[in-house]
Amino acid sequence: MDSLITKTPLENRILLIASPIIEDMGFELIRIRLIDGKSKLIQIMVDSPEMDITVDDCANISNELSAAIDVEDPYEGAFNLEVSSPGIDRPLTRLCDFDRWNGYEVKLETTAAIEGQKRFKGILSGTNQDEVLIILDIGTIGLKFEWLSEAKLVLTDELIKETLKNQKNINFNKNDFDQIEKEEG
Repeated sequence: MDSLITKTPLENRILLIASPIIEDMGFELIRIRLIDGKSKLIQIMVDSPEMDITVDDCANISNELSAAIDVEDPYEGAFNLEVSSPGIDRPLTRLCDFDRWNGYEVKLETTAAIEGQKRFKGILSGTNQDEVLIILDIGTIGLKFEWLSEAKLVLTDELIKETLKNQKNINFNKNDFDQIEKEEG
């Protein structure tokens, strides 16, 4: 496995449909998940290497993908499509993500127990070939990327500060927001 973008054969079919569309629009595909409940839901997470993802971007991507998925019909019956950005505490789904987020706190889960442990929490230390390096209390260990079932950044003050510092085109005008009313009493 070279990514954690998909987990099932059906998600892989949707990946083949969605990936070229998303890339042609200038975005990166981060993750696809199918959720069966009262209604079927296709969750697609996208990012942009050049700019922040907006709600309009997600809506445009959703419109393009919805038409293509309807034509190809990989998911029988009606479904809802949800397109979103990865957020601050984003999932790490490609080997390159572990180098990009080097130095940040991460939670990793493996498909099988390694010395009795499946969950690891520590600081990312990049990669070494096909291994994800993580600094734990016992020292730095390497976990083969193919062993991972989940990987996600941990929401920390440092991650929030860095994300806000790197955001582009953010111009807040305090007049655009309601005033906070204090209750007396």
